[in-house]
Amino acid sequence: MTLRICHLYPTLLSIAGDRGNLMAIQRRCEWRGLDTEVTEVAVGDHADFTQFDLILFHGGQDKEMDVAARDLEGKAGSLRDAAESDVVILAVCAGYQLLGHYYQPFVGPRLQGVGALDIYTEGGDTRFMNHLAMECDFAPGGAQRLVGFENHSGRTYLGQDAQPLGRVIAGSGNNGQDGSEGARYRQTYGTYLHGPVLPKNPWFTDLLTWQGLRHRYGDVPLLSPLSDGAEERAHEAAYRMALRMKGKMTAMEATVWAS
Repeated sequence: MTLRICHLYPTLLSIAGDRGNLMAIQRRCEWRGLDTEVTEVAVGDHADFTQFDLILFHGGQDKEMDVAARDLEGKAGSLRDAAESDVVILAVCAGYQLLGHYYQPFVGPRLQGVGALDIYTEGGDTRFMNHLAMECDFAPGGAQRLVGFENHSGRTYLGQDAQPLGRVIAGSGNNGQDGSEGARYRQTYGTYLHGPVLPKNPWFTDLLTWQGLRHRYGDVPLLSPLSDGAEERAHEAAYRMALRMKGKMTAMEATVWAS
């Protein structure tokens, strides 16, 4: 079986090591004897996003978001069609914001989003920069944790057609108020978690991969387990860090600096 992956704006939106999400998917597929086929879609490229199994849409600064938002005017319809046809989409930070209805920077004009997620984002004058942990209830095996690092000034709010990706255990999440982090709709997932998020959360990597394969091939059984000792140790270390930073707006507030 071959998993067909789209990496959207791989050089324009590529901060905080988010490309590691693609690497994690590819490596875990390789370990299971599964093939991957990656198509990079840049500004000005045309693509039928419904032909992919999994789309990665990562983070960037406001300047890069402005470029992406203008280019998305010609891609939004196909991305919405992909979301509605259960193509798996993972959107991180800027990608998450641009999948919504709009992103309003704290200073500057509003950026129109794709509308694949029923969310909107308002820019704030301070940043949430901290280790985050959340509990998710949508995994086939029951409740699971996601961990990572959030770094955003946007405050995201969910509409009635979006569910939170998870409930915050430690960190700020979507807006620092309602206890939610990220959003999900069908097989579209948005989050503020960098890190990158997938290597430290192998269960989520495998879920996205399995859903992508099922989208193309139909009734695919759950993926066979791998030996995830290193991944689980990284997850636990990130979880402990999030708990240690709990209640702080930024990790710097909880850091003891050498004199």
